[in-house]
Amino acid sequence: QVQLVESGGGLVQAGGSLRLSCVASGRTFSSYGAGWFRQAPGKEREFVAATRWSGSTNYADLVKGRFTISRDNAKNTVYLQMNSLKPEDTAIYYCAARTRGSYYMWSSYQYWGQGTAVTVSP
Repeated sequence: QVQLVESGGGLVQAGGSLRLSCVASGRTFSSYGAGWFRQAPGKEREFVAATRWSGSTNYADLVKGRFTISRDNAKNTVYLQMNSLKPEDTAIYYCAARTRGSYYMWSSYQYWGQGTAVTVSP
């Protein structure tokens, strides 16, 4: 079992930056692929970024070049650095862990955090 806790959300002006953190307990992140998803009001859950245990990364087209996912296995933590934020990035951001399946599918992830809110003002 893995428990995930996100932090780092808040209110930021357009063009600003935030770094989200996701700390795992129960098992180490080294055994899992990790991903970030987001959900805005009235919209479906959307893939944002993912990293495998090998360190490889993947990004949704909407955030590519602006967001960076990274992991520190020694700290059992996954990060999402968000730069050049836009109002359309406003959403609840969730981190998740998986052992199998496609990285971009929410159903592939076995464990989820509680979410952290990100609001980007114009």
